[in-house]
Amino acid sequence: MPEAASRLQSFAEQLLGTPLPLRIRAWDGSEAGPPDAPTLVVRNRRALRRLLWKPGELGLARAWVAGDLGIEGDFYAALDLLSGFVWERGEGDRTLAQALREPEVRAAVRGLVKIAGLPLPPSPPREEVPLRRRHPHTKRTDKRAVSHHYDVGNDFYELVLGPSMVYSCAYWDAPGGTSGADTLEGAQRDKLDLVCRKLALAPGLRLLDVGCGWGSLAIHAAREYGVRVVGVTLSQEQAAYARKRVADEGLTDRVEIRVQDYRDVADGPFDAVSSVGMAEHVCSEQYLTYARDLYALLKPGGRLLNHQIARRPHLDEGSYSLDGFIDAYVFPDGELAPVGTTVTQLERAGFEVRDVESIREHYALTLRRWVGNLEGDWARAQQLTSPGRARVWRLYMAASALAFEHNRIGVNQVVAVRTPENGDSRMPLRTRTWN
Repeated sequence: MPEAASRLQSFAEQLLGTPLPLRIRAWDGSEAGPPDAPTLVVRNRRALRRLLWKPGELGLARAWVAGDLGIEGDFYAALDLLSGFVWERGEGDRTLAQALREPEVRAAVRGLVKIAGLPLPPSPPREEVPLRRRHPHTKRTDKRAVSHHYDVGNDFYELVLGPSMVYSCAYWDAPGGTSGADTLEGAQRDKLDLVCRKLALAPGLRLLDVGCGWGSLAIHAAREYGVRVVGVTLSQEQAAYARKRVADEGLTDRVEIRVQDYRDVADGPFDAVSSVGMAEHVCSEQYLTYARDLYALLKPGGRLLNHQIARRPHLDEGSYSLDGFIDAYVFPDGELAPVGTTVTQLERAGFEVRDVESIREHYALTLRRWVGNLEGDWARAQQLTSPGRARVWRLYMAASALAFEHNRIGVNQVVAVRTPENGDSRMPLRTRTWN
């Protein structure tokens, strides 16, 4: 009987219609495939059953999170190779339904069923959000989604993010630069300062930080710019951590951290509003309402800094669907929009959009540092959360780094103004200087 790895390689190539770019090691110790390529380790037959019951991304994710699949060698190179025929299939490539019409593909599936053993579907890993009917973004569902993502332990986030506790992309210096932003901490400090400067913060002004995380921006703005800050989050763990940091900094008279939905903030208006890494969790149907709410919370002449991940636009926007792995394991109900859509919605809400800066390469660099932090203390990371959750984060962050590097997704800082009727935007004639 042929060894398992050779059989798996043959079946995979029949299904995909292309040579498999990875080496395979099967549960029986056999190997097949390019000798110098990263190795996909199929640890048991259960991995095959997961793929048969959920072909494509979700089946692979379940097998990875459960530990049924592993990767040896260059992790990024392996994900890059996998993305070419799993996550990034082109519009002209055949679909699974089309492939299954071909006799050789049906034969390959029958072969996989035979080698996989018992046909019963394995239970999903416990880290997966249970399948549910799609609900609108209510305050209750948003709080539940935030809790799934953020309430996994502040110690785990400290390990991944480092002392800055900033969970959005840093702002890196060019090689040989002089700002000191060649370390994760320095680059995160520069990002916080960039946000404050774009908002033109000054002593006595009042800032609303929507989705304030662990309080890093609120603390930086109060300490370095003398503003009074209200930070809102839906995460109890984040709020407790942020309040302790504020107290340790002696800033309780200038920074208030609330567990509150931004839709419930009633003590505006504010001189400035920051929303960093939060708008991705506002669905397209609710985005105009989000923009109008922030507009209403600003004084005339006040500025919004909206820092948001964006996807590439589709020729048919109706074909867009939520990422299966992200929706099931990382952030339920998260949704990305093209930057043009975001700008349009902000303008429809009444804002004057004054500046859009793309910093996608900065996010790729940041994610690679976070992955390095996670891998560098892997045993402790698993202890702080769970082995499955640690595998979720490793896959999520590494795959996201590649997506930013290949321009599959981007991230943009949009500066928008609630310009009064007299047209005085209070913006300088030159906002940026190009190097």
